Amino acid sequence: MYLTLFNNTGESRAEAIAQIAIRRISSAQMTDRSIDFTRREALAGAAALGLWPAAAAATPLKSLTNRAASREARRLYDYLWSIYGRYTLTGQQESPAGKRDELDYIQRITGRLPAILSLDYIIPEEWDGIYERALAWSRAGGIVALCWHWGAPDIGTGYDNSKKDFDVTAALQPGTRQNALMMTQMAEVGQQLARLRDARVPVLWRPFHEFSGDWFWWGKHGPEAFKSLWSLMHDQFTRRMRLDNLIWVLGWAGQKVDPAYYPGRNLVDIVGADLYVDDHGPLDAMFGQVKAIVGDTVPICLHENGPIPDPATLGPNADWLWFMTWHTRWIEGADQNPPDLLARYYASQRYLTRDELPRLYSRH
Repeated sequence: MYLTLFNNTGESRAEAIAQIAIRRISSAQMTDRSIDFTRREALAGAAALGLWPAAAAATPLKSLTNRAASREARRLYDYLWSIYGRYTLTGQQESPAGKRDELDYIQRITGRLPAILSLDYIIPEEWDGIYERALAWSRAGGIVALCWHWGAPDIGTGYDNSKKDFDVTAALQPGTRQNALMMTQMAEVGQQLARLRDARVPVLWRPFHEFSGDWFWWGKHGPEAFKSLWSLMHDQFTRRMRLDNLIWVLGWAGQKVDPAYYPGRNLVDIVGADLYVDDHGPLDAMFGQVKAIVGDTVPICLHENGPIPDPATLGPNADWLWFMTWHTRWIEGADQNPPDLLARYYASQRYLTRDELPRLYSRH
C-alpha cells in the first residue's frame, strides 16, 4: 500500500499542518528556530503523512540501473535524489557480533536514531538475525544498507580471510574450482537478499567496498579484474536472480579514487568513497575526486567514516548524500565522536534522522 499526496478538499487539521510544514521546508527558511515550526518538526509531521518536500517535484528523477526495479526501490531512489545537495542522511554500521549496542548508544546520547542502518553478511551464522533486524528496521521506517566482507572463497569466511588473496583471474573463468566456489557463495548471499526482496525491503547494496585499495582480495588484482567482478555480480543478481530491490552503491577507498575502477553508469546507482581521518572536516577533497569521475549523474555518499563531518562545513563542495559511521569505538569512542558533539550533530539542520524520513513504502 502506498500513501498518496493529499489535496486541499476536506483535509483534516493534521493534514493542513503538514501541508504548511511542507511549504515551509520548500521555502528553505528553516534555519531560524524562532518560527512556529522547526525544520525537524515539519519533517517529522510530513513523514507521518508520507510526504517529502514539494521541492522534490522539481528534481529530475533518475533511473536505477535495474529497469525492472521494484516500486519500493524506485521510490527510495527518487527520495534520495530529492534530498541530494540539501540534506545528508545519518547512517550507522552495526557490529557483526557482540553487543551490537550502537543504536542504543546513539538513541541514549541524541534522543534519535540514524536514518540508515547498515549490516554485514560477514558471518553466515548471523544471516537469519540480519534478515530479522533489517526487516524490523525497514518496518519501523528506516533505510537498510548491506555490505559483505567476503572471505576469500577458497579459504573461508571472516574479516581476516577477506584480506587474503584469491585468484580472481581463475575465478572469472567458468569451469575452474575458484569460479565454482565464488559463484556458489555469491548465490548464497543472493538468496539472503531475495528474502528481503520477498518482504518488499529495498536495500542499499554496497559490495566489494574499498575496491581501489589493495587490502581486500577483490582489490588486489587491478581495475579490470574488479570491474569484471562487479559486472558479473550485477548480472547475476539483477538478471538471473531478479533481485529488483537493490540500489547499487560503489565505494572507492579514499586513498586512491581512481577513475579506472569505475564500471560505468549503467552498473552503478550511487557512488562514494571513505577515509578514516582524525578530525570532523568535510572531506571535500575526496568528494571532489569522486565528482570529477561521475559528475552529477549519480548521488555521492560518504561510504564509511570514523569522525562524523561537521554539518556546518557541508555544501556544494562536500554534498554527501549520507555518512556511515563505523561500529563500536568509531561511534562510541570519545576520541572519534564525543557525546556532546554527537548530540549536536544529530540535531543539526543538515542531518536527517529516522524520524524525519517519509513513508516511502508499506511497513506491513
